Amino acid sequence: MANLQTATFGGGCFWCIDAAFRRVSGVEAVTSGYAGGHTDQPTYQMICRGDSGHAEVVQLQFDPDKVSFITLLEMFFTLHDPTQLNRQGNDIGTQYRSVVFYHNEQQQQQTQDYIAQLQLQLHEKIVTEISPAPIFYPAEQYHQDYFTENPNQGYCSVMIAPKVAKFESRFAAKLKN
Repeated sequence: MANLQTATFGGGCFWCIDAAFRRVSGVEAVTSGYAGGHTDQPTYQMICRGDSGHAEVVQLQFDPDKVSFITLLEMFFTLHDPTQLNRQGNDIGTQYRSVVFYHNEQQQQQTQDYIAQLQLQLHEKIVTEISPAPIFYPAEQYHQDYFTENPNQGYCSVMIAPKVAKFESRFAAKLKN
């Protein structure tokens, strides 16, 4: 069995981030969930109201021999706009904030370095939060692999499908066959 590592990213609605990372070679598991709040056992309704303080996130289990944390960061930063504070598109609130919850000092340093380099390419300030990984709460089962399970749902077909297609085009060499 591979020596798997964990990465936790929040970049707006977790359905899109989940859908993209499920396609990546070396990503062995993807779980949509909640992290970074002040309430134990948050529910989707609490998250939607924005009163638990949690962000919608995906937690990845990945094989660093197949895909590096740096590559995952690159992918993550192409999936959302890290210059928007507490929102992504029409999704507004702290639950949709851009955040990297790091699991060790190396992830923290790599994230800081990656953002510093990315900032040189952008006119707007990157507002991505970089914080130690807190308790992760898996989202309700119906949120897991939502895009695959609901491809014809309006949000999926209008918002997620084009983003996933762009992601697949850009990272074709790094995707599962």
